[in-house]
Amino acid sequence: MGILQGITEFLPISSSGHLVLGENLLGLQVESLKMFDVVVHLGSLLAILLYFWRDIWLMIKSLGKFLSGKWQDPHTKMIGFILVGTIPAVIIGFTLEEMIDGAFRNVIAVASWMIVVGIFFLLGEWWHEKHQGSEMTWKKAFIIGCAQAVALIPGVSRSGSTIVSGLFQGINRVEAARFSFLLGTPAIFGAGLLTALKVQESEIINVGTLPLIVGFFSSFVFGMISVHFLMKFLKKHSLRVFATYLILVGITAIIFNYM
Repeated sequence: MGILQGITEFLPISSSGHLVLGENLLGLQVESLKMFDVVVHLGSLLAILLYFWRDIWLMIKSLGKFLSGKWQDPHTKMIGFILVGTIPAVIIGFTLEEMIDGAFRNVIAVASWMIVVGIFFLLGEWWHEKHQGSEMTWKKAFIIGCAQAVALIPGVSRSGSTIVSGLFQGINRVEAARFSFLLGTPAIFGAGLLTALKVQESEIINVGTLPLIVGFFSSFVFGMISVHFLMKFLKKHSLRVFATYLILVGITAIIFNYM
């Protein structure tokens, strides 16, 4: 499950959707795995922090300029874009997350959303071929943030939805992916913290220490491999292969669920 999280968190194929399918395939009790979900997401978060450490460090150094209103520097602008893009996920996460999780955390819903997202990828790539060369703006950052909020639905890829949202707005594919990962840092941290607080309140921790450690390190290692691969891949390739994969997995999961 840690390997699955590490790979699918960054590849645009939905980590939450694959975790639901994986839990179902392995016969695991979803509600008893909340702490495990927190730990493997922390592994993914560490992978982002290490891979993009230069960008993050430059943003930290530019924090003073940002607070003083000097937003001409690209790193201070990036801080603002991330903050603006994080707003939709925060609002939806605090108000609708439990309802969304309860309504869509099942095999049929996950598989259906995978198919929808796959089609969305194909449309985004088609549009991007005709509209390219646009730069990031506050409006675009907010729209990408809305796409990230939609990814709270299991089966909707966070990285995929944000990247393709950037493509629809004419942003370079690699730059869209870079912003997607940086935008995902506070989102992954916040989601993990919120789940951890819920687990602490319920006092239900049904996972042993060793599985948590294995899950964390496998998620971290394969997360690093995954994000490195995707950033290289998108320099020369499109999202179509991931779209095809999502559609095929979605159809297969639906068929097997009814067999």
